[in-house]
This record gives sequence, C-alpha cells and structure tokens, in this order.
Amino acid sequence: MAGPGPAEELLGGGSERRARARLAAGAGGAGRAAAAVLVPLCSVRGRPALLFTLRSRRLGGAHSGHVSFPGGRRDPADTDAVATALRETREELGLELPAGSVWGQLRALPDGQGQLVAPVVANLGSLEDLTLTPNPDEVQEVFTLPLAHLLREENQAYTHFRTAAGRRYTLPVFLHGPHRVWGLTAIVTELTLELLAPGRYRRKTHVPGHA
Repeated sequence: MAGPGPAEELLGGGSERRARARLAAGAGGAGRAAAAVLVPLCSVRGRPALLFTLRSRRLGGAHSGHVSFPGGRRDPADTDAVATALRETREELGLELPAGSVWGQLRALPDGQGQLVAPVVANLGSLEDLTLTPNPDEVQEVFTLPLAHLLREENQAYTHFRTAAGRRYTLPVFLHGPHRVWGLTAIVTELTLELLAPGRYRRKTHVPGHA
C-alpha cells in the first residue's frame, strides 16, 4: 500500500514537531498585538487543508464580504493573543478548541491601519468530526482549501502596488478556490505555507525594509 504523499505529511507528527519548534523560536511582536487571528489547519477527507471564513456583509465597514481567518480585537479579559484567537473562534464558529491544539504563533503583522495582528496556528483535526455553528452576524460562509491546492503555482499570483511616497510592494494572492484569498489573510497563508513546506513555496511578498 502506498504511503501518504507529500501534502498528506504536512500535518503529521514530524511536521508538527518541526513547526512547533520554528514557531517557538520565531514568533515576534505578539505581546504588543492589538488583535489576533486563528490560522485553522484541518483535514478534509484525509487531505490537509486551511479553513477560511467569508466575513458577513452585516458587519459593514471596509472588510465585510472579505475572506479572512477567525479573529478580532483583543479584549481586556484576554490573557494573550492565543486567548483572543480562541475566543474569537468560539464566537464566530461555535468551536471550542483545547489549548493543546495550538501549535504556536507566527510573527505579528500590521493590518491596513498599522495595528499589529498576531496569527495563532492551530490544528482543528478532521473537519468531519467537528460541528461548526457560524454566527451569521459575523460569518457569511466557511470554506476550506487543500494545502496541495495552495502549493500549486497555477493557483498562486501576486499584485504590485506603489504608495504615494514611491514605495513598491508585492503581495500574494491565491486563486481558483470558492473565493480569492488576498490582503493580510493571503500574507498569513503564505507564512503558513513557508512554515509547513519550507522549500516548496516561493514567497510572493515584498515589503521594503522587511525580510
């Protein structure tokens, strides 16, 4: 019987240990973050995937109707970014995750308003074993994309833009799923692919002054 393919191994025990070690060594800025998102790894019919949400248009504002990860602003009662991400996931998806499902935190990233957002990586396990109850006031749709899909070059693109001050940026875009993944969500997706599949994903992001 054939063993698991490269994509199927991305959430295996060895990959998890390596990812946890890299996250423990590399997370930065999470303590200063004003918000956090959960980066929900999962498996769908045995295939490793990422879970995304489409923000409800009931929310209004610039980000309504956009693809996102569960998350939001830090509450005073939240002890850290992990607490924020887990609370927001419970409020948005009705999903109570044990602390052991959290692998660690990617480096904090600035959003469009310049506030730091901490991405918290967690493994939900098999999606078929979970019951999601999305809050319609916050979530319009929940969908997944296999990691194998995200790693294929034909599903990857990028966008260039230049600020009024002449600074040039290149940001990733992921295509050919139910919805286009772009913006901060695409950058976090890119960092997650680099974490799980180092050497197999070629970074699209270029921000002047940042590695």
